[in-house]
Amino acid sequence: MGNTLTCCVSPNASPKPGRRAGPAARDCGPEGYEAAAGDAAAVAAAPGALEPGEADLGAGEGHHLQHISDREMPEDLALESNPSDHPRASTIFLSKSQTDVREKRKSNHLNHVSPGQLTKKYSSCSTIFLDDSTVSQPNLRTTIKCVTLAIYYHIKNRDANRSLDIFDERSHPLTREKIPEEYFEHDPEHKFIYRFVRTLFSAAQLTAECAIVTLVYLERLLTYAEIDICPTNWKRIVLGAILLASKVWDDQAVWNVDYCQILKDITVEDMNEMERHFLELLQFNINVPASVYAKYYFDLRSLADDNNLNFLFAPLSKERAQNLEAISRLCEDKYKDLCRAAMRRSFSADNFVGIQRSNAILS
Repeated sequence: MGNTLTCCVSPNASPKPGRRAGPAARDCGPEGYEAAAGDAAAVAAAPGALEPGEADLGAGEGHHLQHISDREMPEDLALESNPSDHPRASTIFLSKSQTDVREKRKSNHLNHVSPGQLTKKYSSCSTIFLDDSTVSQPNLRTTIKCVTLAIYYHIKNRDANRSLDIFDERSHPLTREKIPEEYFEHDPEHKFIYRFVRTLFSAAQLTAECAIVTLVYLERLLTYAEIDICPTNWKRIVLGAILLASKVWDDQAVWNVDYCQILKDITVEDMNEMERHFLELLQFNINVPASVYAKYYFDLRSLADDNNLNFLFAPLSKERAQNLEAISRLCEDKYKDLCRAAMRRSFSADNFVGIQRSNAILS
């Protein structure tokens, strides 16, 4: 803001996701400062030679203020590297889990292990089975299980142990008790991750949608900051993602001091610093499009199906069928009202398509 030598002059000067300043960008020698000084002098001398109208239009294509949406997603950034931003990119947790799923199926096939009694229920002509989880209202318990299973596969099948000091539990412990070094040498089990996340969600009274947004922010952090989630940092990364997701999603968010009541040994200053670093690493990109949210929801359902985490299915009763019919009718009425309002506001050619048709007369 106000610095004419950065983003206001050139769009390429604005920070972009997935790009961090390397050593050459951080260590500017005397030649770099001389060049910068020469550019500053040239920019300072330019307004005197331009008329007011010319200054508004700009002399070249590069001297204009770029819209923030154009700077968030550069075209040269691969879709596969940002699944938390692009609905077409496959989620990281699902790809990491496929390795274990294939090995489990191969082992069962070679050892002639029978799948056992089928616990999943399927619909028939006489009975329809439905679960109580939808994309708009997911089941809280099952969603937390799926999200923690995704985190488990992130830790188990990580590429390396890249981390940052702000998330390292050895430098910023969550408890005053001394943790043995062996604790950080072994991957946590799924039930241990589930217990940690469930405690936070239960104490803070967070929703299932917040859990899905938490996973989106977690994968966005791993992609933007180019780090891995490992035994030394998984708790603080998950805590930071939950903290940010609760503030973005819920209208009445939980304050940082409230988390200090849940985790007794953490301080508010530590929570504030971790939240600030989390936002900076995300480059303040906290937007979660509806298409991305839906993709994560259905990929979590696929993950649950691959790992036999079945949703609670129940036969479609008469009362529930009537409720579904009432909800469907309500949505249909709202859609009709929107169409009528659009017709009253504007009478463009698009609004007449499908509403009034006449037979064509060929002469």
